[in-house]
Amino acid sequence: MADSMSAKGIRGNERTAGWIFVAPALIILGLFFVLPILMALWVSLTGWNGQGSPFTSRVPFVGLHNYTALFATDDLARQDFMTSIRNNAYYVLLVVPLQTVLALGLALVLNNRILKGKSFFRTAFFFPSVTSSVAISVVFLFMFANGGAINALLSAVGINGPQWFSDPRGLIHIALDRVGVHNAPAALADHGVLGLTWWDWLSGPSVAMCAIITLVVWTTSGTFMVMFLAALQNLPIQLDEAGMVDGANAWQRFWRITLPQLRPTMFLVVTLGLIGTWQVFDQIYVMSQGNPAKTTLTPAFLSYRTAFRDFDYGSGAAISFVLFLIIVLFTLLQRWLLRERRGH
Repeated sequence: MADSMSAKGIRGNERTAGWIFVAPALIILGLFFVLPILMALWVSLTGWNGQGSPFTSRVPFVGLHNYTALFATDDLARQDFMTSIRNNAYYVLLVVPLQTVLALGLALVLNNRILKGKSFFRTAFFFPSVTSSVAISVVFLFMFANGGAINALLSAVGINGPQWFSDPRGLIHIALDRVGVHNAPAALADHGVLGLTWWDWLSGPSVAMCAIITLVVWTTSGTFMVMFLAALQNLPIQLDEAGMVDGANAWQRFWRITLPQLRPTMFLVVTLGLIGTWQVFDQIYVMSQGNPAKTTLTPAFLSYRTAFRDFDYGSGAAISFVLFLIIVLFTLLQRWLLRERRGH
């Protein structure tokens, strides 16, 4: 009995000591993470214009109006929000697969035992990832300017560069125009959802957005390459050698042996890619400000513009929380898609 009470007392002391040790971290997280989120959530339920404190009785409480206006009110605010969702959706659909495939390909190259100068290539591939995104965006902005290098190359092959990059149409619309479809079919132009016609939803990314996509894929692939490379170097080489003994070629060994073992790293890379692409802001802010014709407008930049330029902090905060829910839903979806399946 005495031993039991002594053990119970020791465990009780350990529990108290544990809470004491984690208390500073919990306090810091509460003050600088949880509390600001709760404050922003309250702001999203008000009509605060940025003057004074949002927690006074003078600030009107509007409830869920800022949220319902984004989906149910037929006005310019909803159209801008849905336009930003469309633009960001095409951005995600292109950036996440491209940066994942490129990162995995670079990691496979660097993991090759016969490659010479691995340190140089590893540094060269990773260097864009550690460079300031704002600085690289400014460089790209000069390259795509009217007198920049990209437009000079396009002019050399007979393409009007400035006009090409300022085209407000998406790539799908441009391609259809090249084959003679100049106007939207009635079935797509007369019907739609959430403030945009089906023709607008199916426009594809603009040329300006594709330039930003190119920049982001180039600057983010290095980070994910390091993750894949670390995972590849921790894989047991005996499995690959067993595949060679069984007569499997290089593609079969990669598809059947290497790739399944990279599932946890793949989940991490895709999750980080989804979060980063839905939150894209700095490249948009520096390079385009949502132009031309709102074809590079994204929810993160729209939230900033609504709050800090239009002084509608309630709607700006509401856009941020809707964006948060979108990220959570897509993260759960890709987690379900990449889950470990029994029998495989």
